[in-house]
Amino acid sequence: MAIIEWEKNESVAVINMCNGANDQNLEFATLMLQCFDEIMEDKEIDALVLTSTDKKFFSQGIDLKWMMQKMSDKDFDSIKSFMYAMNTIFKRILLMPFPVIAAINGHAFGNGAMLACTCDFRFMTKDKGFFCFPEVDVNIPFLPGMIAFVRKAIPEYKFNEMILSGKRVVAQELEESHVIVKACDNKEQLDKDTLVFARTFAKKRPIFGELKKRMHKDIIKVMETEDVKQIDSLNLFIQD
Repeated sequence: MAIIEWEKNESVAVINMCNGANDQNLEFATLMLQCFDEIMEDKEIDALVLTSTDKKFFSQGIDLKWMMQKMSDKDFDSIKSFMYAMNTIFKRILLMPFPVIAAINGHAFGNGAMLACTCDFRFMTKDKGFFCFPEVDVNIPFLPGMIAFVRKAIPEYKFNEMILSGKRVVAQELEESHVIVKACDNKEQLDKDTLVFARTFAKKRPIFGELKKRMHKDIIKVMETEDVKQIDSLNLFIQD
């Protein structure tokens, strides 16, 4: 069964995460980056939609079972490779020379919510799914770069509330806080609305990419300096 695959819908590339809860591990990251490479090679693509085929989940975030097994095995190189690969995914979305739109069809927790926040625009279903940063409850701190790019997607007052409380937020509240473009009635409407929105873009890649590069240069700098220190030291969990 595929973990991630993509298809072309006229001028829009649609990446489907298709592995249930879409837990993120090293294989997930490797395949996502492979999709990015293939999509970038197709010069007819003007926009990218990132979504899931699961009825319940967009992405549950880091595959903690995989992570804890690697910790138990003292396979720290795999953990570091995963974290660097995820940061590469985040950076590539931030710098993609066309719009990247998250179609959040279900639960987006932790790294899954962060993946959506790196995107330029977000849509979400009303009928199911929570958007949540549970890190405060599971003793996992945000990397500095994560704090930086989540802030570009979520207003400061809302970010402060969500990161410190671990509150589960639904689509309607996210729409009211301008975190998402639209709260859609269901998955069918979500897919339709995101594709219609994606097709409104037909910008030239050089200018679109340069604008995103200038907009996000401070975020990228944090990711390439402060994040590196945290990842190399494996400062992943806060002890009780």
